[in-house]
Amino acid sequence: MDGTAGLGGHASLLAQRLGPTGTLVLMDLDAGNLERSAARIAAMPAAPRVITHHGSFAEAPHCARQHGVQVNAFLADLGFASNQVDNADRGLSFNLDGPLDMRLNPAGGPTAADLVNSLSERELAKIIFEFGEERMSRQVAAKIVATRTATPLRTTAELAEVVRSVVHRTPGGIDPATRTFQALRIAVNDELGHLDALLSTIGDTAGSVDGWLAPGANVAIIAFHSLEDRPVKQAMADWERSGLGRVLTHKPLVASVDEQGENPRSRSAKLRGFRVHG
Repeated sequence: MDGTAGLGGHASLLAQRLGPTGTLVLMDLDAGNLERSAARIAAMPAAPRVITHHGSFAEAPHCARQHGVQVNAFLADLGFASNQVDNADRGLSFNLDGPLDMRLNPAGGPTAADLVNSLSERELAKIIFEFGEERMSRQVAAKIVATRTATPLRTTAELAEVVRSVVHRTPGGIDPATRTFQALRIAVNDELGHLDALLSTIGDTAGSVDGWLAPGANVAIIAFHSLEDRPVKQAMADWERSGLGRVLTHKPLVASVDEQGENPRSRSAKLRGFRVHG
């Protein structure tokens, strides 16, 4: 099961290992990407059977039971797909001007514009500090509220300009808007809530006779920042202490120098693995 199918990069490698006798379950919040990923797998020679599920990886147990399968290997890549961040209309990039959306599932739910134009200054500061780890969260929130009083913030360029007017770039540092955009994206998509739900259900059901994860199953999760990596690391350590299985990566796997050169977005990726007892 690939809980974050995206454009099918990881899924295609899993499909090669499975072959025509295997079953590959693809999940994604983005219906368009889910369709593209499934088509990519179907076009492969000796493709496995493909099951698709439009939804969050937190729905993995429901998905597995719905289709009558136990999962031998589960993967979740907590980053977003390249075509999402490169599409200005999705509102995920502070380098591209577009609507302030940020939803990974564009079919519904509040947008980033809804949050920045409706939440109180205190609520905005809390989100930006906790989800973005932005030290100047209060100043950013205050400037957002002051700006929206005159004109609502509707585009990524408008928000980025507001943040950059408060948080200044340091030599060699990241764009000042990075942390605020991360925070709002996490809030819009409830990313940490979905992750917590996934980790909880793995801890509760993995390895049981009627569980959605089969005995001996491998679980791999790729995180891109400490807010994701810390709970993954802690959960896997807890699972090992409780006798559920063993941690496969006492230090996370990271991209090689060559891979980072070819794909700069891999620089912050950390993969952790766990094997359920058979």
